[in-house]
Amino acid sequence: MLGLGNPIRGDDSVGLTVAAIVRERLGPGSPVDVVEDTAGGLRLMERLAGYDRAVLVDASVSGAAPGTVRRLSPDELPTQRTAYAHGIDLKTALGLGREMGLPMPGEVRIVAIEAEGVFDFRSELSPPVAAAVEAAVLAVLAEVAGAPPGEAPAAG
Repeated sequence: MLGLGNPIRGDDSVGLTVAAIVRERLGPGSPVDVVEDTAGGLRLMERLAGYDRAVLVDASVSGAAPGTVRRLSPDELPTQRTAYAHGIDLKTALGLGREMGLPMPGEVRIVAIEAEGVFDFRSELSPPVAAAVEAAVLAVLAEVAGAPPGEAPAAG
């Protein structure tokens, strides 16, 4: 599981926040690697190489209501947004890795949390994004467990 974001760009840090909570919930000895990164683009290719499956968590700016949590495939990502925020888009990074002969994941899922602001210099999440963190954590745990979209593990 890879949480993406910038810790000083407001809602852009939500992927990092979710990753920290997921790591805590999975606990020590979990077979799931949980890492954070502040860069995307080609760095995604390097980070994902060697894994069979990957779940990425990141802020999105698609026009949906702030705090909306979506479970997506790379094909469902709006290319312009991901290219603008992180250099090259995820699909390109995965394709380039495969062309280079790197062992890229066969299954990639994204948990996207709609941001209110990703260009503000602040360390706090906006209220709607902060309120969506638990739903995003549950969505990540569902992805890690292999649940179909729309299903989340029971809390507790």
